Amino acid sequence: MFRKAKHPKTPEPILAICRTLSGHGFQAYVVGGAVRDSLLGKPPTDWDVTTDATPEQVQQIFPKTLATGAKYGTITVRVDSQFVDVTTMRKDARYSDARHPDSVEFTTDLTTDLGRRDFTVNAIAYDPLTQTFCDPYHGLKDLRRRLLRTVGDPRSRFSEDALRMLRLIRFSATLEFKPERRTLDGIQPHLIARIAGERLKEEFNRLLLANNIVQPLQLLYTSGLLKYIIPELAAAAGVDQGSNHPWDVLGHSIISCQAVKPELHLRLAALLHDVAKPQTISEDQKGMHFYGHDQLGAAMAKEILRRLTYSKRIQAKVRLLVKHHMFQIHPYSSDRAIRRLIHRVGKENIYDLIELRKADVLGMNHNPKHVWAYYQAMIERVDQIIDADNAFALKDLAVTGTDLIEELNLQPGPLIGRILSHLLDKVLDEPELNNRRQLLAIAKEFAGTWRASDDESQHP
Repeated sequence: MFRKAKHPKTPEPILAICRTLSGHGFQAYVVGGAVRDSLLGKPPTDWDVTTDATPEQVQQIFPKTLATGAKYGTITVRVDSQFVDVTTMRKDARYSDARHPDSVEFTTDLTTDLGRRDFTVNAIAYDPLTQTFCDPYHGLKDLRRRLLRTVGDPRSRFSEDALRMLRLIRFSATLEFKPERRTLDGIQPHLIARIAGERLKEEFNRLLLANNIVQPLQLLYTSGLLKYIIPELAAAAGVDQGSNHPWDVLGHSIISCQAVKPELHLRLAALLHDVAKPQTISEDQKGMHFYGHDQLGAAMAKEILRRLTYSKRIQAKVRLLVKHHMFQIHPYSSDRAIRRLIHRVGKENIYDLIELRKADVLGMNHNPKHVWAYYQAMIERVDQIIDADNAFALKDLAVTGTDLIEELNLQPGPLIGRILSHLLDKVLDEPELNNRRQLLAIAKEFAGTWRASDDESQHP
């Protein structure tokens, strides 16, 4: 059970905790992701220690602690500036809430403690003082084979905490490991409905930001989990898009998601940009059509993200990108047309929109060299127009609402907003008009026309 292996480089605060526990006669092992990642040559982010000391004993031993999860055996210990979770070895009862065990029974047996964990590669314990491993479930072998396998019966592990099914797919993306066939067969998709959106979101984010996500996202669908997490996207499977598309809507969305930069809002936008196609499909002699799928898709994407508890900022960004992803501007469009596109989406979003278009086109199996040339040309045109210090929003105008009130002797009210919008419309067409003198002249003329029109409507 205990084996020699290339030992992880353990940080001094972790060693100090293990030395202190050992000095008081207790067992102390590093467990979980830190061991796994160290063996894979990846820098660990979280270090966790397991011990046979009870939570009360841990609090007595260490001067600086927080009872972050004492009910389940976890005490957070502060050493220098580092916070480390120290958890008492335990055996879990059933998980009624699909998240926490109903009760725990503390134990001194390390094998029992490791037996409650999700996957064998996460059930390896390491003693940094003796530099030995405890690996009763053959996690080291599975690491070498790059295999994901549950500790014990998959159906039991997934029934205890249904989020483990999504974690399986997330690990297949982040570790680039292959799930064991028996473990895959243990997935019970309907159980994921018991998991709160917040927890689903956390795992889904890690999946989306991995380097290679095509197969994991395909697995999310074939496992049946996507139907319960994002049913609107699952409905896109099998929806044909016509001769220009080698993949159905779901396949295209997955390829586009892989092709876009690994930034969360971009990956979400790419995955959801065609989510409304199943609801807008039509066909005539000219082929397949999905009229309005961008507008409907924007609303659907926002609702999906709201349901999964994404922030309003992420919802708004993704909604905007989906809404405008069908823009008709190209590198040879006029400056005026490009200025108006930037005005519609904002300078802060225009580059993201072009990035999404690039991924969308790559998802149609076009020649990557041609797509890259289009992308670079679009970026160059946008750079030139933005660098020219054009006005794209009301705040960029050379006059303000206060200027209009003071210079034209106007009263605050809706007319001020109408005048400013009129001025921006003029400047988008002719940037050289954006100076105080000319804008005030245009504003004066517009105000006079508006007043005359208003008087005529009141006195026919």
